[in-house]
Amino acid sequence: MPLLRQIAQLGHPVLRTPSSHVTIPVPDRIRELADDMLATLREAAGVGIAAPQVYEPLSLFIVASRPNPRYPDAPLMEPEVVFNPDIIERSDELVKDWEGCLSIPGIRGQVPRHQRIRARYQTADGLVVEREFAGFVARIFQHEFDHLEGLMFLDRLESTRDIITEKEYQKLVAR
Repeated sequence: MPLLRQIAQLGHPVLRTPSSHVTIPVPDRIRELADDMLATLREAAGVGIAAPQVYEPLSLFIVASRPNPRYPDAPLMEPEVVFNPDIIERSDELVKDWEGCLSIPGIRGQVPRHQRIRARYQTADGLVVEREFAGFVARIFQHEFDHLEGLMFLDRLESTRDIITEKEYQKLVAR
């Protein structure tokens, strides 16, 4: 049965530590970690989570877009468990939109991200996947990929004026 993990908060060094490559095929301990991360993500009403956010500096994250209280307009998709990713193409078009982070509760920021990306990653069984992501799901992928590099969305802001509280963000989306 999956465990709910504690989520590392901004300021903890694990969030600034570049992640280590995951051995493929994935050992049982790491498969259990992925299951725990998915349970933790659902409990926290997130759309993505990276291993460093649960104190494991490993090259693993989950993209799991779905409508929820934090992201009511998120598209629905099956969760994608991503190991050892690389972004191999990025569109020239950048889109600035609101992001939050489970490791920075109560804060949102307008972050510029590539509208489309092409990524290559592995599954737990070692299958190499090459896939294009666009829009909100591309944003999630880039956000989680940054976690593996030791970056936070705040590092991508163009200005501190692009930061608001969660309460103010909820007022914006309610309009």
